[in-house]
Amino acid sequence: MTLTQPSDALRIDELRALLSSYSYDYHVLDHPSVDDAVYDSLFAELKKLEAAHPELITPDSPTQRVGSELLGGFKKVTHSARMLSLNDVFDHSDVEAWVTRMDKLLPGRTHEFFADTKKDGLACALVYVDGMLERAITRGDSYIGEDVTANVRTIKNVPLRLRAQKGFEQFLIGRTEVRGEIVMLKKDFAALNKKQTAAGKPLFANPRNLAAGTIRQLDPRLVAERPLTFIGYDMLRDDPTDIPTNMFAYVAMTAVGMTRSMEASVFSNLHDVMHFVDLWDEKRESLPYNTDGLVIKVNDRGQYAELGIVGKQPRAAVAYKYAAEQATTIVKDIVISIGRTGAATPVAVFDPVVVAGSTVQHASLHNADEIARLDIRIGDTVVIFKAGDIIPQVESVVLELRPQTSKPVDFIKLLAEQYPELAFERAGQDVVYRVVGADGDLMLKRAVEYYASKGALDIDTLGEKNVVALVDGGLVKDLADIYTITVDDLLKLDRFADISARKLIDAIADKKTPPLEKFILGLGIRHVGTQTAIDLANTFASIEALQDATIDQLEAVDGIGKVVAESIVAWFADPDNEALLKKFDTLGVRPVFVKKSGALVGQAFVVTGTLESMSRDEAADRIRALGGTFQTAVAKDTTYLVAGGKVGGSKLKKANEYGTKIIDEAKLRELLDVKD
Repeated sequence: MTLTQPSDALRIDELRALLSSYSYDYHVLDHPSVDDAVYDSLFAELKKLEAAHPELITPDSPTQRVGSELLGGFKKVTHSARMLSLNDVFDHSDVEAWVTRMDKLLPGRTHEFFADTKKDGLACALVYVDGMLERAITRGDSYIGEDVTANVRTIKNVPLRLRAQKGFEQFLIGRTEVRGEIVMLKKDFAALNKKQTAAGKPLFANPRNLAAGTIRQLDPRLVAERPLTFIGYDMLRDDPTDIPTNMFAYVAMTAVGMTRSMEASVFSNLHDVMHFVDLWDEKRESLPYNTDGLVIKVNDRGQYAELGIVGKQPRAAVAYKYAAEQATTIVKDIVISIGRTGAATPVAVFDPVVVAGSTVQHASLHNADEIARLDIRIGDTVVIFKAGDIIPQVESVVLELRPQTSKPVDFIKLLAEQYPELAFERAGQDVVYRVVGADGDLMLKRAVEYYASKGALDIDTLGEKNVVALVDGGLVKDLADIYTITVDDLLKLDRFADISARKLIDAIADKKTPPLEKFILGLGIRHVGTQTAIDLANTFASIEALQDATIDQLEAVDGIGKVVAESIVAWFADPDNEALLKKFDTLGVRPVFVKKSGALVGQAFVVTGTLESMSRDEAADRIRALGGTFQTAVAKDTTYLVAGGKVGGSKLKKANEYGTKIIDEAKLRELLDVKD
């Protein structure tokens, strides 16, 4: 089964409708139906599609307005100045690009940077007139907000009168506006949920949603029962010269009695800004409130104003977003991996997406029951998260974006399509389908034998009988375990004496830095033979790069089609195999890639018939040692067809069709520089 992509226009329409529905649930009903990360991921996809097709942008698109409809019951108030949103940036290069754009607009001007942690709460503006709190206004649609003064007055850290402080007397005269976030601190949220548990009531989902929902309650008495906190992030005055810098605004907030972030800092260069970004990425869990990033601004308010606004965002500030814990993507296919015990594990392959700071493109679906529980189908838009920030998992399906042509997964049919030569069974209460007749120890023995074989790592003395002894003796439970065995372990087995034990341990240790192509081959990935392993090593140059390769990147390798590419992706997506590779690395097994060179680089050989002076495998090894490619069938890129004794006519016919040069064994020996 494969995915047929919907048209971009249809996808844009579907995303707009779904995002509008989510926005209504969030802003109007005050009952969010998805996590913020899911909304943000779908919103980012819509922005990307609209950027590629600006002719499809409509005035009612969610990207063309900051907020949504306002909840009824509160008086609507126009902001003195728009409460703008900020452009998001996600890495160091994005920040550098932002600074470069500003430098072009202010050539020759230096920038002092202001940075602060970004609070995950409800944006609100507090208006003070002659030092007295007059009004509190939610952000709303950035132009018009809701008057929530009665509720905000119940927040204990909001001063009803600004504090008089020498040097800051002007803030008690005329209009002073303080903008900030209404949050619920982590400790207060935990305490509140503890009370909910004691009362037998349902737990609240998260601090951000609870803070937003509380401040929109029509009864201030209920608001007063919940521990909210206001944290300021900006100040506005009718005379801009009253606040020359963003850092001064923070100093002034402290002076007049307003809570603000104490993490805020000023930097003279971008290097120090990025150090601050990385520092809080590591330390953000220690903050008393939830955060998903930082705000970075030009500190000088004059420069800030001079740089102006583009659309709905100021040029002089960005929001640095830390890696999201969730994201959405589209399932392209479902492939099945067969583990060492014969278990069939389905794997969802999807468009690459960044989750928790790394790019993922596949996730285990565990078994047929899990596929049925999620009702996941090829073509579905799914929510991806990382379990423990490590293993990517499919959390749910966005049913509203499901293609009308999608069909439920028939797991039995999928097994038959991908493994037509195997039979599967699901015994008793087992949730896993396994290969009929598969025995875990037998499969492990074959895997270790193959890994140690001459064609793979060529580990001396680790033949069939020794492999059986190691597995039956409980010393080897996976491929990597051979590197944990000691001489003392072997001496406990009947087959080994001191000399033979040391010889085997030395032989295994000698293969801790195997050639990359030999290591790839030794892993036993389905459909990956000697030449394919060489091609993969030459293309990706490391096991890590191969592990991260997409299906499209794999299919771009000569000789690798969809079936082989999916088999490779499925192998690396199997949790057992991921653990195996980490174990190899922990034990110091480091495959080494050496770019092949020699007289036969760029030349491809096929041998047909019988050779007298060497076996076909020996000929293949010698060709590869000189940088050539050994093929099993004549193709358009075949350079030579070596015709030995008892030649088959079909290969000769193809060679003539493709213009492949036909040579005999003597010419092959000459090319290989084999002396008599």
